[in-house]
Amino acid sequence: MRIGALLLFLSSLAIAGCDRPTVTIGSAQPAQPTAVSGTAGAPPSLAPMLARISPAVVNVSVEGTTEQEANPAFKDPLLRRFFNLPDKPRKEDFTAVGSGVIFDQKNGYILTNSHVVENANRVVVTLKDGRQLTAKIVGFDSQTDIAVLKIDPAKLTSLSLGDSKLVQVGDYVVAIGNPFGLGQTATFGIVSAVGRSGLGIEGYEDFIQTDASINPGNSGGALVNLRGELIGINAAIISRSGGNVGVGFAVPINMAKAIAQQLIESGKVSRGSLGVMVQDLTPSLAQAMGIDRTGGAVVAQVSPRSPAAKAGIQVGDVITSLDGDMVDSSAQLRNAIGEKMPGTDVHVTLLRDGKERTITASLDPLVEKEKRAALEPQVSHEDAPMFGITPGSAPGEGIGSDTSGVYVTKVDVGSAAAHAGIEEGDVIVSANRVPLNSASDLARALNGRQNGKPMLLQVRRKDSLLFMAVG
Repeated sequence: MRIGALLLFLSSLAIAGCDRPTVTIGSAQPAQPTAVSGTAGAPPSLAPMLARISPAVVNVSVEGTTEQEANPAFKDPLLRRFFNLPDKPRKEDFTAVGSGVIFDQKNGYILTNSHVVENANRVVVTLKDGRQLTAKIVGFDSQTDIAVLKIDPAKLTSLSLGDSKLVQVGDYVVAIGNPFGLGQTATFGIVSAVGRSGLGIEGYEDFIQTDASINPGNSGGALVNLRGELIGINAAIISRSGGNVGVGFAVPINMAKAIAQQLIESGKVSRGSLGVMVQDLTPSLAQAMGIDRTGGAVVAQVSPRSPAAKAGIQVGDVITSLDGDMVDSSAQLRNAIGEKMPGTDVHVTLLRDGKERTITASLDPLVEKEKRAALEPQVSHEDAPMFGITPGSAPGEGIGSDTSGVYVTKVDVGSAAAHAGIEEGDVIVSANRVPLNSASDLARALNGRQNGKPMLLQVRRKDSLLFMAVG
C-alpha cells in the first residue's frame, strides 16, 4: 500500500513540478524543476534525481590518534609504578569511515560531521568516480556536530541547498551515505519529526528526524528532498543494537550552512549571547501567568549587564519571536541565538502583562559557562497543604547569606510540588510574582489563591532561577 501511495504521489509531483525557493552557497548548482521521472511506460523513479546528485556525496576515510585514559583504579602513582603502568595517557591509533557532501564545487568545500574528523591526522575523500583526494580540515564545531573539509576543486559536483524551515512531517526524503563502509547507498523514507531537541546528543539540537535508514558510516551524508536539494546532514541514530531502527537524525541545512560560513571565514564558531535563562511556556505556566497562548520561551533569569538587561527584558517576559520568526520553545530560541555572531542586533518580540512589545538587543559573545535552563515542569492537580513541601532553614542561614525566599527541606513523594519538579534544596522566592520572605508569606499566598488556577512560583536552584506552575 505504501508503494502504491508513493507512485500516485510521485506521478502528481512529476506533473505539477515545484516552485519552492532554493538557498545556495558558493557555486552550488540550481535545483531542477522535476525530481522524479521515468521512461515511457515505466513507473516513476528516483533514479534520475539520484544519478544527478550522487556524485556530490563522498566517502570519508579517517586515520587518527586518541588518548586512552587510564583506569580510575590505577590513578594512584604508587599503583601505576607497582604494575609498571605508564604515567601519561596511552595513545592509540584508529581508522574510521563516514560520509560527506560537496556543497561548494568551485572551492572544493565539503560538509560532514565533527565526530567523523575529530582527532584525525589524515582524511581521504573518495569521490563517486573513484578518485581519492587528501582533504584539509577547515574547521569543526562539536556543539552542532558540523565540520568543513576542503579538497582540490577540479571536476566536482555540488548539491543545491534547500530551506530546512520549509521541511514538514510527512515529506519524502532520501538519505545518501556510506553505511558500514560498504560504499555509496541511498535509502528512502519520510520526515518523521522536525525540531527534535533535548536528546543530549549535541549542544545545539534542532534535528530533522527521519525513518530513512541511517546506519554507522552514514554520518556526514546527505538528507535530500525529492528535488535533490540538501536539507540536512545525517548525524545520529537511536538504536540499542547500533543499527537502523527507523529513528535517525539530521542537522538542518540552515544550521549547518550558518556554521559552515563561520568555519570557512575564521576556522572557528563565535556565538552570540542574549544573557537570559529560559524555559518552555507550558499550558500550566500559561494558565498561571494568565496568558492565552501556548508556545514561547519564559525568561526565568536575566544576567546583570547583559544585552537582555540593557534592552529592558525582564524576568517573567515570554519571548514569542526573534527577528520575525516564531519562537515555540526555549530550545528553539537558544538555537536561533547561537547561530548569530556577537554584535548582531536582534529584534525580540515578547509578552509582558498581556501586552506585546518588541525590543532590540545587541548580542554579546557567548561565555562557555553559560548554561541552558530549559525545563519542562509538569503539573499535578493534587491539592495538599503547602503542595507537599516542608519549609525550613537553609544550611548556613544567618551567616551573611541571602535568606530571602522559602527553603525547601523536604518534598513529599507524589505531591503536587514533586510533580511540578520542585526539589529538596530549592528556594521559592516568589508566588504569583509576590516576593516571599518566610513560610508564612507562602501560606498566605496559598490561602489567597483562586481555586482551580495553578500558582506561579519562581524557584532558585543553585545559581539558576526558573518558573513552576503548581496546583
